[in-house]
Amino acid sequence: MERLNQILTEVSGLLWGWPMIILLLGTHVYLTIILRFPQRKIFTAIRLSVKRDATATGDVSQFGSLATALAATIGTGNIIGVATAIALGGPGAVLWCWLTGVFGISTKYAEGLLAIKYRVKTKHGKMIGGPMYALEYGLGWKWLAVLFAVFTALASFGIGNTVQANAIATVAHETYNIDPVVTGAVVCLLTGAVVLGGVKSIARVCGLLVPFMAFFYVLGCIYILCVNAPYLWPALKLIVLSAFQPDAAGGGFVGSTVMMAARYGIARGLFSNESGMGSAPIVAAAAQTRNPVRQALVSSSGTFWDTVVICAMTGLVIVSSVLAYPDIDFSNGATLTKAAFSKIPVVGTPLLTFGLLTFAFSTILGWCYYGERAVEYLRGRRWVICYRVAYIAAVFLGSVTGLSLVWNLADCMNALMAIPNLLSLLFLSGVIVHETRKYLWRGQLDREMGN
Repeated sequence: MERLNQILTEVSGLLWGWPMIILLLGTHVYLTIILRFPQRKIFTAIRLSVKRDATATGDVSQFGSLATALAATIGTGNIIGVATAIALGGPGAVLWCWLTGVFGISTKYAEGLLAIKYRVKTKHGKMIGGPMYALEYGLGWKWLAVLFAVFTALASFGIGNTVQANAIATVAHETYNIDPVVTGAVVCLLTGAVVLGGVKSIARVCGLLVPFMAFFYVLGCIYILCVNAPYLWPALKLIVLSAFQPDAAGGGFVGSTVMMAARYGIARGLFSNESGMGSAPIVAAAAQTRNPVRQALVSSSGTFWDTVVICAMTGLVIVSSVLAYPDIDFSNGATLTKAAFSKIPVVGTPLLTFGLLTFAFSTILGWCYYGERAVEYLRGRRWVICYRVAYIAAVFLGSVTGLSLVWNLADCMNALMAIPNLLSLLFLSGVIVHETRKYLWRGQLDREMGN
């Protein structure tokens, strides 16, 4: 097992190395240019995300779709992952992470558009779609569509399930001394109560949980930034300067380079917002929307909230705390966040604990839907119940076992998901531009598909 884990670690390092970063970031920039900077429409996207389009075809509201995607996307990576990027790449990694989110809005837009364009209606009247359908019906690459679905199903048990369950159990044990077996049983029951109800149940719970958890986390970060107010402007300057001049960081940050800051910041940003991975369009396909561009805009707002807002605020909290409390050890990303938040009286530790617990649980719910659709594509609807039972059981197993091997396997599966999805985005970019011109550039966002 140790040898297998070592091999997976090496493979993961290769898959998430510079070639993948260049491919992902290159796709972000390319789509941003050919789509004429859809980031300009972010406030329109936010407005559409909370506007119900009940007369349109779909299974859940646009907000329900977005909330489910955000539930799967906003996870422990937004908190611990940002700290890891800072520890390895210096404060400048925060800026690169933020820029990746800004450009990733275009990719998430394109994914949402293709999800609606190529979605299909099952004999049970449900709308299903995602990169596997774009690959099969848009490009005729059935074999690659199957591979994507296989990678998605496997990834759902890793980064979407056992890794998150283990994070919940670890936090509960370290903070409140709760036995992981007890935590695993409770989380297992809560997961079963939600996911057995299908997409509408998942979307309903995520629609309540995501705004609640994000609001309190952001509110807590604002409070911490107010406490650290004297260090806020120096932290902003440090983040910007050290992204291009690593010596500007000084102190313990010496040793980081521009390349390291860019590498870890970009990699964490890409991993955090999942733009290009192909997961979010799976649930976007179920949205009630009158045309592909409306849902594309709604989907793009997910990257804005995930990286441009939450990851950026987490980065500011950590860097300003490091400046305010020089005794914080920022060489270890796993403990940096906890150390930074614990310095804040009263709300610091409870805020971090609440964020980690709710973010991890919401990720479990969102990824269950992704895995379901992948299994349905591969084996049909009759296998979905079997998948749900296995998924719920995996929550308990993840809570009580070590996950080094599973984590490395999940990293590999996520990278392997991204490759076919990015190919579909690049090869179908003409379709994306055509649909954007038809509905967005001509000012016809209210136009129904087929009219």
